[in-house]
Amino acid sequence: MMLWQTLKIPSNYLLSLLILLAIGGCASYQPLPLNDQANFLKHIPALTIDAHQLNLPELPLHSFAAGPEGLDMTDVAILAVVNNPDLKLARNDAHIAHAQAFSASLLPNPQLAMMADFVRDPVGGSTPAFSIGPSYDFGALLTHSTLSKAARADADKTDLSLLWQEWQVIAQARMVFIKLTQGEKLTRILQQQRDEFAQRSQRNQVALQRGLITAETATVALTSLQDVQRQINEGQRQQNQARHDLNALLGLAPDVPVPLKGSAQLPPLARDQIDAILPHLAQRRPDLRALEFGYAAQDQRYRAAIIAQFPSLVIGLTRARDTSNVSTQGFNISLSLPVFNHNQGSIAIEQSTRQKLHDEYQQRINVAHSDIDRILTEQAINQQQMLQINSSLQQLTTQRQKVQAALTARNVDALVLSNIDTAWLAKQTEQVTLEQAMLEQRVALQTLIGGELPTQLSQKAKESHQP
Repeated sequence: MMLWQTLKIPSNYLLSLLILLAIGGCASYQPLPLNDQANFLKHIPALTIDAHQLNLPELPLHSFAAGPEGLDMTDVAILAVVNNPDLKLARNDAHIAHAQAFSASLLPNPQLAMMADFVRDPVGGSTPAFSIGPSYDFGALLTHSTLSKAARADADKTDLSLLWQEWQVIAQARMVFIKLTQGEKLTRILQQQRDEFAQRSQRNQVALQRGLITAETATVALTSLQDVQRQINEGQRQQNQARHDLNALLGLAPDVPVPLKGSAQLPPLARDQIDAILPHLAQRRPDLRALEFGYAAQDQRYRAAIIAQFPSLVIGLTRARDTSNVSTQGFNISLSLPVFNHNQGSIAIEQSTRQKLHDEYQQRINVAHSDIDRILTEQAINQQQMLQINSSLQQLTTQRQKVQAALTARNVDALVLSNIDTAWLAKQTEQVTLEQAMLEQRVALQTLIGGELPTQLSQKAKESHQP
């Protein structure tokens, strides 16, 4: 005879038990072995990406076709968002947050208690006893709504944090692109000057052997050549580091060549339009929106802690039979008595945490406004410096041409030309370096204001945009 028949448990209770066990689908285990080998991409993938899916509405539908012409700055930025290894990990965190939100939305399960007693020394009329009954914790329902809202807000926070991290990766990709293109520009200038110094040094060595110039004059060109070569070598090291940084950012193998094309543009900024954006900064920046949702989640947890101070209530139904074959049915109520603990500790913790997030949000707003103002001021200073550099460079170029002509006519010493060449090269380097700094500031500013930079179109450009 089966146990349930021995215990004489009613069939409807057994059926209820089976239904409770079967209503939920069970997940099965699936192994996920680790890979101990590097799995970099060995080539630049050919992709067609709708930039609207990347939450970057200013970027149109963009096609990737890796070829000899290379990738422009937009190509590099979008490819970084798609294939960056750190972003892949961040997306896993987003999946976890959504799973946690789904888990928090589920209602708590009811409990089913079963008990059986067997008579060791049976007597007439004795029978095995049993007790069975479901129960439910209604106290958990009180905080279910608030905790579910908190989990959903946490999921939204994670999504926005992921978006902000994508923006950071885009900024990094753009900065590396700027560093590489500006570095190549400076390298071309240095190499051109090196070739000129090499030819001049070679001519000086011939003239020195003929006794036409002194050793001091010959040494001047040789010293300039060595100094330029040193700058080229240093630039090559920096370019190598930037190339590896770019490949790591794009999730490519270190030895995969990434040809680049084009350069970053530098139109004048529209300061008045940027100032008009500042009051709406909290709606434009994903990190600020993430902090807002994080604060909302914590506010719900604070509410849940307040609700949890009320007594928990568990109600259950029972059906039982004792060993004398007397059947009973009834109910039970379990109520916690908040005599010593009114959940004051949890309430204080959640309240303090909410205050911390409140202050952190305000601090982030203040820092954002301060950083934007600092960069805009630096841009104005750098713009003035660039005008001065361009003017000085134009003057040095004119003087250099005159000194070269005078040297050909042997009206000046070679040391004069060397000095002006050194000044001209230093000013060229300063121009490229300052231009790179301004471009990097524009990238940082674009991230800080939460979108594309308002710029001033030239009159010619405005006319070209008119219908």
